Amino acid sequence: MTAPVKDMLDTYPLDLGRVDREALARCIAECFACSQACTACADSCLSEQNVAELTKCIRTNLDCADICDTTGRVLSRHTGYDANISRAQLEACAQACATCADECRMHADQHAHCRVCAQACRRCEEACRELLASLG
Repeated sequence: MTAPVKDMLDTYPLDLGRVDREALARCIAECFACSQACTACADSCLSEQNVAELTKCIRTNLDCADICDTTGRVLSRHTGYDANISRAQLEACAQACATCADECRMHADQHAHCRVCAQACRRCEEACRELLASLG
């Protein structure tokens, strides 16, 4: 899944510095995968008979999808890099993913899409925290 991300990182014409390329590539890929999973989960929730009971899950899914998409885009840009912005964005993404995973986990026994989404959120949260730790 990270092959295109790695390929793009390898083509960047300037030095990326001391960033852990593996962690960066994984984080970017997980952010985009999580955004897709959250968007699909929200849509699936809207198709459920008990949609009123899933309002918070839908909102959390959509917030997480937007934050993950933005994080993936921010991390994909390297020119004029600002470490403080990247750290803040990674922290926000990790928190959004943790919150969304917790919410989806509450519905996972009844809705398989929530189980899949919670797993994607946990992977993205882990990737964000790993990249944050590597940034120092």
